[in-house]
Amino acid sequence: MDDLEALGAALPQIWQGLGITLLLTVCGALLAFVLAVGLGLGARAQNVIVRGASRVVIEFFRGTSLVVQLFFLFFVMPQLGLKLPAILCGIIGLGLNYGAYGAEVVRGSINSVPAGQWEASTALSLTRTQRMWRVIFPQAWALMIPSLNNLLIQLLKGTAIVGFITLFDLTVALDKLRIATDTFFFGAVGMVLYFAIAYVLTLAMNALEVRAKHRLGRGESLRDALRFRAPVTKGRTAA
Repeated sequence: MDDLEALGAALPQIWQGLGITLLLTVCGALLAFVLAVGLGLGARAQNVIVRGASRVVIEFFRGTSLVVQLFFLFFVMPQLGLKLPAILCGIIGLGLNYGAYGAEVVRGSINSVPAGQWEASTALSLTRTQRMWRVIFPQAWALMIPSLNNLLIQLLKGTAIVGFITLFDLTVALDKLRIATDTFFFGAVGMVLYFAIAYVLTLAMNALEVRAKHRLGRGESLRDALRFRAPVTKGRTAA
């Protein structure tokens, strides 16, 4: 059996593994984003208990290995009386780990909003919550998207270790392909598939960034950005 025949025979398993990888990536990213916003805002809270608790959670999950966290969720938690499905352990582990990193991105982006914006919103007699969600966070959101995009790609690549907790993801499926093909072919197929997923995610995040900046009046709309046109050169405008 040559490499292409082996690939055709392995496609059902690769599709199955790809589905698990996409599920982990999407659900893990959603959980990570919710935790990142919550912990990022908590780390800036005036209440010392909230701020301290947020810092402890962030530093703990940033300072411990994702492999160890998955091991704890899947193998140790049942001994404490809580047995979770492997897929749920994967989502929670990825969400906690990358959510902790994302919290620093959220906190840093909010801190990067110019002080004048805080002063102007205060002058409008907005409450603290209104200042955050109507003025500060929309500006911070546009700043944090590139860094969150990097974390999203890292999360995708982090899913490659969930075979450790018995999940049949894309990497495990590709490893079975390796047995029937040579190492170069297996490696090339794996890199192409992971790159394709990462590129789609990057395009989606770039679209979010364009939209966020346009809503702030700092750039063209997504429709204009997608429109084919001649490049704008210095001293001339596009037709």
